[in-house]
Amino acid sequence: MPTPERSPTAFVFCDVRGVKADARTVDALARLQLVARRHRCQLRLRGASLELRELVAFMGLGEVLSEVRD
Repeated sequence: MPTPERSPTAFVFCDVRGVKADARTVDALARLQLVARRHRCQLRLRGASLELRELVAFMGLGEVLSEVRD
């Protein structure tokens, strides 16, 4: 069986400035990441507050929901 060619990964940037840092937000972002991966993309967060970054890390999703430093 031939190995499929790997295309470069596309990135989807999500501006989360001003987004409430709570479990619902993290859940929604994790679901967006799943959809992005199904389409061979990766979600990157922009403008995440310290509180949101800490909550993402606390929930064990720090490697899944990574942030772009501007």
